Amino acid sequence: MTKSQDALRRLREGNERFASGKGNADAFLRCVRRASTVSSQEPFAIVIGCSDSRVPVEIVFDQDLGDLFVIRVAGNIVSPSQLGSVEYAAAEFGSAVVMVLGHTGCGAVLGTLERLRRPAAARSPHMRFIAERIEPAVAPLLTAQREQDRGALIQAAVRANVCQSVEQLRHGSEILEGLIASGQLLVMGGVYDLGTGRIELLEEAEVELPGSIKGGLA
Repeated sequence: MTKSQDALRRLREGNERFASGKGNADAFLRCVRRASTVSSQEPFAIVIGCSDSRVPVEIVFDQDLGDLFVIRVAGNIVSPSQLGSVEYAAAEFGSAVVMVLGHTGCGAVLGTLERLRRPAAARSPHMRFIAERIEPAVAPLLTAQREQDRGALIQAAVRANVCQSVEQLRHGSEILEGLIASGQLLVMGGVYDLGTGRIELLEEAEVELPGSIKGGLA
C-alpha cells in the first residue's frame, strides 16, 4: 500500500467512524489541550473544505490535532492563496493526499446559481470574487431540463464545483504536478452529505472537465 493509499484509507475510515456515531471526539478535545504539537506537525493529508460551520473537517474525518492541514474557504474554491497553501504543506510536510471537500446544500454554490439565473448590479465585490470562481463549473448545468429538477441541479453543481477545484490543483502548479507524477501525492474530490454525515469520493471519470475550465487561477 502506498503512502497516498494509506492516507486515503485513514480519511475514509475516520469519516465512517464519525458517520456511524463511533467517532473519537473526546480524544480530539484532549489532543487540543496537549502541548505536544507546539513545535512540530506531521499532517498526513491536506483538505480544502468549505467554510460552512456544519462541516468541521477534523471532526467529520475523526482526526486529531496535527493530522490534517486544513484550508477552509467558502465554496471550497482554489485561488492562488489556496494553491500556495497546498504547495507549502505538500512540500514541507510530505502530506500524501489532497482532498477537495464539498458538501450538500453549499450556500456558495447556491448563491452562484442564483446569480447566474437572476443577475443583479448591486453585489458585494468580495462575494462576487467567490462566485466568479464557481461560475465556470456550474454555468453549463443551467439548462431547461435541469431547471425542472432543482434538487438534481444543486447536487450536480456541488459536484462540478469540487471537480473544478481538483483539476485546478492537478494542473495549476508545477510543484504539485511533479509530486503527482512521482506518485507522492494524490488529489481527490469528495462530497460530504449533511444528512448522513458520510463523504462520497468522486470517481476519476467524473473529475474530467473541459479544458476551458481547467486552471484559471489568475
